[in-house]
Amino acid sequence: MEEKIKELIDDLRPLINQDGGDIEFIRYEDKYVYIKLSGACSHCFYQDDTLSFGIEAYLKNEIPEIEGVINVEL
Repeated sequence: MEEKIKELIDDLRPLINQDGGDIEFIRYEDKYVYIKLSGACSHCFYQDDTLSFGIEAYLKNEIPEIEGVINVEL
């Protein structure tokens, strides 16, 4: 499961890089994907929209078992 999630995140990375940000897979636990947004995305006003309507929607569409995506700050 984690390898598939990492592949999907790698598919999203160029889109996030275009806006000056980056995305890193942290872990998959209890049906939740933990990621870290960095660069311009780390404190962007639209971060919640990117998480919900972009990243989470894409991952759930590809892997229906996923219940959500959580951005963690390390």
